[in-house]
Amino acid sequence: MPELRSGARRGRPVAAAAKNKEKRPREASPMEVGEAIATRTRRRRAEAAAAAAEEAAVPVPVPISNNKEAEDEKLAAAAAEEKEKERIRAFWDFDCGEEEEEEEEEEEREESGDKAIYECDSIGGGRSKANAVDEEEFTAPIPEKVQVGNSPEYRVEARLGKGGFGQVYVGRPISAVNTNDKTVPGIAEVALKFEHTSSKGCNHKPPNEWQVYDTLGDSHGIPRVHYKGQQGEYYVMVMDMLGPSLWDMWNYATMSVEMVACVAVEALSILEKMHSKGYLHGDVKPENLLLGPVGEEKKLFLCDLGLAARWRDTSTGLHVDYDQRPDIFRGTVRYASVHAHLGRTSSRRDDLESLAYTLVFLLRGRLPWQGYQGETKGFLVCKKKMATSPESLCCFCPLPFRYFVECVVNLKFDEEPNYAQYISFFDDILGPNPDIRPLITKGAQELIQVGIKRGRLSLDEGEDEQPIKRVRIGMPATQWISVYNGRHPMKQRYHYNVTDSRLPQHIEKGDEDGLFISAVASYQNLWAVIMDAGTGFTSQIYELSPYFLHKEWIMEQWENNYYINAVAGVQNGSSLVVMSKGTTYVQQSYKVSNSFPFKWINKKWREGFFITSLATSGSRWGVVMSRGSGFYAQVIELDFLYPSEGIHRRWERGYRITAAAANWDQSAFVLSIPRRRPTDVSQETLRTTSFPSTHVKEKWARNLYLSSVCYGRTVA
Repeated sequence: MPELRSGARRGRPVAAAAKNKEKRPREASPMEVGEAIATRTRRRRAEAAAAAAEEAAVPVPVPISNNKEAEDEKLAAAAAEEKEKERIRAFWDFDCGEEEEEEEEEEEREESGDKAIYECDSIGGGRSKANAVDEEEFTAPIPEKVQVGNSPEYRVEARLGKGGFGQVYVGRPISAVNTNDKTVPGIAEVALKFEHTSSKGCNHKPPNEWQVYDTLGDSHGIPRVHYKGQQGEYYVMVMDMLGPSLWDMWNYATMSVEMVACVAVEALSILEKMHSKGYLHGDVKPENLLLGPVGEEKKLFLCDLGLAARWRDTSTGLHVDYDQRPDIFRGTVRYASVHAHLGRTSSRRDDLESLAYTLVFLLRGRLPWQGYQGETKGFLVCKKKMATSPESLCCFCPLPFRYFVECVVNLKFDEEPNYAQYISFFDDILGPNPDIRPLITKGAQELIQVGIKRGRLSLDEGEDEQPIKRVRIGMPATQWISVYNGRHPMKQRYHYNVTDSRLPQHIEKGDEDGLFISAVASYQNLWAVIMDAGTGFTSQIYELSPYFLHKEWIMEQWENNYYINAVAGVQNGSSLVVMSKGTTYVQQSYKVSNSFPFKWINKKWREGFFITSLATSGSRWGVVMSRGSGFYAQVIELDFLYPSEGIHRRWERGYRITAAAANWDQSAFVLSIPRRRPTDVSQETLRTTSFPSTHVKEKWARNLYLSSVCYGRTVA
């Protein structure tokens, strides 16, 4: 989400911060050299802080009076107060989210056929995901005074921050104004969070964040909410005022390895408590990790629960079901897990992956995927995250940080994290005496004791590699992906490395033998063709075209009651389209897009269409959807490597792969459930460096037949 300088905090005095910055200059890491965006952003913040430090001291307001002298004093005080607000804004409201903003979505371009029997969306510009939250401006002004429920009346002062779901201001009891003394003991500042009733986070009902705070109560590391209610057009929450965020600390001074290790263990203890109550945070990042107020500066807090969600179903007590919606993204691009980028249902592993990226950022000052801009930013960031191994990400970090990253990126969707073991990774950095640590780690110490009692600390000292199941670790690779279905014995034939000139004779020979094309694929501008006797087709035609899905030819064949049943494209833009009679289809639509067109697919699903063919040409995707497919449910698994976990979870729920395609960046698998369920359809997938000719024959011996084949992105 956009940077919400959230919840409740007041930063360190600006002058002291600037002075500290001068004493401890930050050395640029090799990753920062030549990075104009990061350098410009940090320079702006430093200039803002320096300017703020030169401002005059805070003036003392005077009581209201009817005489002219009092009026003059009142005007002078008001002007000085406005100047002070500007000073605070300069410190708090700098643009910390410059690199995190997503580009606005572009309008899709579509072309439609004229006949009611078909649709043809033949050209589509890439459409990037929307931001997790869209910042909205509302006309209703923030009230000058606030009182909700049984709360005291607060005067609304300087704004601390603004994000997609709300704005946070300093609140001070009105009595402080009446006594002319802002420093009277016992009169505390609070943080006031305002959310407009019509914002995305509310939709004319109290924000979800309220319920999360109610459930968490006084949970370790969560700021207290004292009052909440509605005033005018805003929902208002009165919260603890805390100290600076880790972002502020990092921005003004270097952060020691010991300090980051303290953040790691204490953040883990906070997340463990939150997860134990059925919630996940959804947006862990330096801006949302805050230190305590004056007197509690060594305590760590996790703020901004606007994206919090349940990982445990309240009715069953079980883990929520797995799903993937590639058009949905929640979080902050820089720190989000790869699963969040891919639109997978959030679970506990996502909070820990975001924490891992946060820790590496605090240590190194930069993450490898920073600097991307434009409409493909989210795509490129996710691709880079999946291509960056824990060893590479943590190459300049102490070993415990790499251990932690390796563990969390390999957690399964519903796996319970071993929080105590992760905390134990950092023991050698922190040392045995908690009293001299830069942060209070009481929560982490208690969790360690629980882990010892439960026998969950299985790490042996001196062990260099962790005994973890490698779910995601692996180098990106390009391979053949073949899918096999269990069927009654039948005749099947395959050809691969076929040139354009030799393709007709292979197809004609198959036609003479009563075989029809059931699947096609391409590799290095050569074709692979699968033909078998079990299609049920009565007639078949095909076209080799220099275009990726030749619109005019396809529309002409639709008029003749032929429907697309197989399609493939090559890097140079050419395509092979196969159309048949004897299918169950009654209407078809297709789309070519520069990015995977999930939004269009979702629209077609609502209209009763299902994906029946899938292909790629370079970076472009071609998706064919049909009515009369015989399916009643369909899902998609999209990944920058190979979505093994997702495919297996879909198999467990009765889905089977019915289409697959891949390019150099991504692989996509369409899984469907037929209306008439067969008693048992076994299915297997295989990834091979070369075309799986020997494996196909082994599968045939077990009555497993090729149903889909493609070449593209996987993991070695």
